[in-house]
Amino acid sequence: MILTPKIVARLVIVGIFGVLLQLTFFSQVELFHVSPDVLPALVVSFGLLGGTMTGAVSGFAIGFLLDCLLIQPLGGASLVLIAVGYAAGTFRERFEIHSRLVAPLMCAILTFLAELGFGAVEAMFGIETDVSVLVVRDILIKSIFAFFLGWAIYAGMRRLVRPALVDEATVRRTRRPTVLGA
Repeated sequence: MILTPKIVARLVIVGIFGVLLQLTFFSQVELFHVSPDVLPALVVSFGLLGGTMTGAVSGFAIGFLLDCLLIQPLGGASLVLIAVGYAAGTFRERFEIHSRLVAPLMCAILTFLAELGFGAVEAMFGIETDVSVLVVRDILIKSIFAFFLGWAIYAGMRRLVRPALVDEATVRRTRRPTVLGA
């Protein structure tokens, strides 16, 4: 992704809108007594479209904004979402995305790991929480939500930043070998 000022402004607006949407809408919606968490899926989309640096920076910024708005110890959500964005960006830089299932699967897997990470960070901060088998069920359901929401988030993000994307297949097709002496 080529980061121009307009694309950076779009990414910032999407990040802020995503955090506000999570706090005002998705935290109030419950299906199977679990609220979906769209922020890991949003950070995965940033990482899959922009690479490691974009994924990590957006993960930090979104996590920091989330911590500030929830008035909780700063850095917990940032730490987890940095790792999520960096992992998604690493996948993008090392492998080509050939299937439409890659983004939703990455959203589901990294949301599962993010939820485990959120729990570990809360335990490190000494926040008292109840731990039971139902926590694993909730994390699995959030991962399933992330799978289905990941399609929409990734498609919307891809459409939003389309002018800045560098598609490797298109670049390879446009390069023609030069023939000397012809």
